[in-house]
Amino acid sequence: MNLPVRAVLDTNVVLSGLVFRGGAAGQLRLAWQRGRVLPLVSTATVQELIRVLAYPKFCLSQDEQDELLADYLPYAETVRIPQKLPWVPECRDALDLPFMHLAVVGKAQFLVSGDLDLRATAVEFERACACSIVSLNEFSHNHCAD
Repeated sequence: MNLPVRAVLDTNVVLSGLVFRGGAAGQLRLAWQRGRVLPLVSTATVQELIRVLAYPKFCLSQDEQDELLADYLPYAETVRIPQKLPWVPECRDALDLPFMHLAVVGKAQFLVSGDLDLRATAVEFERACACSIVSLNEFSHNHCAD
């Protein structure tokens, strides 16, 4: 059996995987459930996911939020981020930095995101950190399809 692909999934990608059953998001969810993709998480990225799941626009009860987290976190590897943060390229949105730091420290092969600020750093990030920043569709097509 091949080793799973080590990937950092930004919050919107995780939400799509948890909420939508079809398309690229559904393929990603099946891939992490089947062990083909190993999502990497840190305290900061999990805290953001918990915060976003509680947004009123999602209308999720606490039990529903807990159920979604239970369908993701057991499949993920927790990475401890050191106090001395690794160097990453400058990014316009400071909220993207924890995902970049996680990718470097966790030795991710891919950072999966639809965030344009993050995607704008893709070339420099890959050159400096040996991790590709890709869209959900691109990642799913290449690493999740049966």
